[in-house]
Amino acid sequence: MVASFDGKARFVVENYGDSSLAAKFGVTRYPAFFVDELLVATPDDFGFFAKDATAPRGRYAPLRSAAAHARFQADLARMVQLVLDGETAAARAEAKPATDGSAKSFPSLPLHDLDDAEIGEEERAGRVVLVDFWATWCPPCRATLPWLGELSQRFGDELLIVTIAVESPDAAVRKVATDLDLPVSWVIATPEIVDAFGGVSAVPTLLLFDAEGRAAGSWHGAPPTLHASVEQAIAALRS
Repeated sequence: MVASFDGKARFVVENYGDSSLAAKFGVTRYPAFFVDELLVATPDDFGFFAKDATAPRGRYAPLRSAAAHARFQADLARMVQLVLDGETAAARAEAKPATDGSAKSFPSLPLHDLDDAEIGEEERAGRVVLVDFWATWCPPCRATLPWLGELSQRFGDELLIVTIAVESPDAAVRKVATDLDLPVSWVIATPEIVDAFGGVSAVPTLLLFDAEGRAAGSWHGAPPTLHASVEQAIAALRS
């Protein structure tokens, strides 16, 4: 797969306990795969579930199957191409179909917050919606959450922020929500939710939708330009 990028990508192996990337993301179980600083796959994805795994299914399980290998290679290739294209930090301020595999419009399936209140069409109507896929075990994701709270306060009712926790225990998500007490909607992911948004190949992943529910931007990872790019895209949708 790496060879298909004509020298623009290379494969690096880091030993258990010697990876600065793994330490940054708090990864203590292997195998784990990164594309630059994007965490693309964890042991859970290959069917090696932790004891506290939430809704385990393993995107690439059973690993011995040819179909699982093909899915894994396709996801890796997609993330490599996004990095090469600069899409990890790029905002699409004008609403238009997503080009990175994300949902082209806000999914129709209902979402429910930690209090089981529905986040439906009525709550989203006429509002820009920012969806953040994160995980309790991902330090860059955790660092992004307070900023999302600031965005919610700044834009008020014009912006709805929905944080969706993936591969994270219910109790851990609730603790983060209680400790931070942010003006955002907290959701725990199910496989159906992840699939409806086009799949999540890296965390954090942020998806932006305009007031009509159309895809307007996507960001993967937490590059230094993330905050400025997202804020610029939101401002453009409000103008």
